[in-house]
Amino acid sequence: MLYQLARPFLFHMDPETAHELALPSFRMLHRLGVAGLPGKPLPGPRVTAMGLDFPNPVGLAAGLDKNGEFVDALAAFGFGFLEVGTVTPRPQPGNPRPRMFRIVAREAIVNRMGFNSAGVERVVANLRRARYGGILGINIGKNFDTPIARAADDYLACLEKVYPLASYVAVNISSPNTKNLRELQQADSLAGLLRALASARARLARSHKRRVPLAVKIAPDLDDTEVAEIAHALVALEIDAVIATNTTVSRRGVEGLPHAEEPGGLSGEPLRPLATAVVAKLAAALNGRLPIVGVGGIFGAADAREKLDAGASLVQLYTGLVYRGPGLVREIAEGLAAPAARAA
Repeated sequence: MLYQLARPFLFHMDPETAHELALPSFRMLHRLGVAGLPGKPLPGPRVTAMGLDFPNPVGLAAGLDKNGEFVDALAAFGFGFLEVGTVTPRPQPGNPRPRMFRIVAREAIVNRMGFNSAGVERVVANLRRARYGGILGINIGKNFDTPIARAADDYLACLEKVYPLASYVAVNISSPNTKNLRELQQADSLAGLLRALASARARLARSHKRRVPLAVKIAPDLDDTEVAEIAHALVALEIDAVIATNTTVSRRGVEGLPHAEEPGGLSGEPLRPLATAVVAKLAAALNGRLPIVGVGGIFGAADAREKLDAGASLVQLYTGLVYRGPGLVREIAEGLAAPAARAA
């Protein structure tokens, strides 16, 4: 695979610079037809969740294509679905660079991007130009300078704009890199935000004659009571799915390694057990009443199966792609489709 040849070169660069080079390169190769990628969703166990029919359960997590610029090229990896964003109402640069760091020894990344976004208007324009016709999630957030007390205004503004283009909308209340954002996971704040979004969704569904599912993305750094409270709120307010999890502020498993103490969220292999534990807690609290999307530390079919066995219906990748490349999508989709995996 071309990526394995390119990886040493990319890993000599600052991670964000490598990211900015790799995605346009994949787009160019895709357009030239020389990327060696499946070009369409890979066969796998089909999944029905959120009222949507997923051709396979392997999705792209938000964060890789923040502005919806590369969906056609990324779709060629064979994903069953894509999620873009996080999208904010107004453009914002995010936190100062450098703001992304590899911990190669543990196949991990620390990032403090801070919702760098071209703004919802630009993202919508990018997505309208795309040819992708598969399942598209659009992840929405708030601008850094919007007070938490007014956060709902930003989420509602984004929902209004992305609704016509989204297969589902993911509500990001769990990034550790926007000040106070995780306060929105607290019971009272969460209920108020979700009521406002549910009411707006009902109005938009009537207007567009199409009900777009809502998913909520939560943090891995929640205690059992908080997970149970969130599960109760999601069911009570008829949210359609929960995405578990975002990055962690814990540094368990990377202590003492270069860049481990950089502020930001940790993703990759060290996040895997923590994220899987949250999936299992959600599954117990939800008892099948809405689907879970498992994210965090997925580097192969066994890791994906672990999330599904814990109670997830779908999985998403990001950091695994950085370390393993696009071939990871095929490896997982085929591994989950194999008879032995189905029987396990």
